[in-house]
Amino acid sequence: MPQKLNSTHQFSFWQDFKEMNFKMKDGVLLNGVLFKAVNSKGLIFYLHGNAGSLENWGEVAKTYTSLHYDVFMLDYRGYGKSEGSIFSEEQLFQDNQAVYDELKKTYSENKIIVLGYSIGTGMATKIASTNHPKLLILQAPYFSLTDLMEHYYPIIPPFILQYKLATNLYIKDCKMPIVVFHGDEDEIIYYGSSLKLKALFKPQDTLITLPKQHHNGITDNENYRVYIQKILMEN
Repeated sequence: MPQKLNSTHQFSFWQDFKEMNFKMKDGVLLNGVLFKAVNSKGLIFYLHGNAGSLENWGEVAKTYTSLHYDVFMLDYRGYGKSEGSIFSEEQLFQDNQAVYDELKKTYSENKIIVLGYSIGTGMATKIASTNHPKLLILQAPYFSLTDLMEHYYPIIPPFILQYKLATNLYIKDCKMPIVVFHGDEDEIIYYGSSLKLKALFKPQDTLITLPKQHHNGITDNENYRVYIQKILMEN
């Protein structure tokens, strides 16, 4: 579940960071954290999963800052210190785009990598499809939320879903290389989701299967760390 934090909450991370606030068109303030790397090569725009807040998600940033990438993480509406509540898919997309646009004032897109984990993968693919980051990385993505619901709850009509988050549609408009990581023992977003997405890949896109990996903890997976080090060294 989302974790809500008091507006006066003070983050404490074991690395250099800067808290940032962004005012949306409707006046709602969204909260994010920028983690700074030594000799930064660029920025990872990180869209996190469904549970928690930056209080816990921020801990994974060191994996990437140690490889010389700044990391920006955003708490969605109603998460952490971000105000408001999510009421539509389009609102989510607009929020992400507004924040991305602000970050583009500091980082050129040829130095931005978009990374999404779990629920964040659909949003990451959407923003990559309408912008020009140099790379898209997805951890445990879904084909679409409709597909995910049908897989686990086939008797529920898809039209009752308010959020489609159709990764399968957005991915077709992504011009940059895509790297997908998925554990073959994922108990929340079934591994077959990534196999379905693979059928839509461009020649330069890659699916990396993590044996015996469940849904949580991908960033700590030893194989993931080997692959991500190689990927970020080459980009």
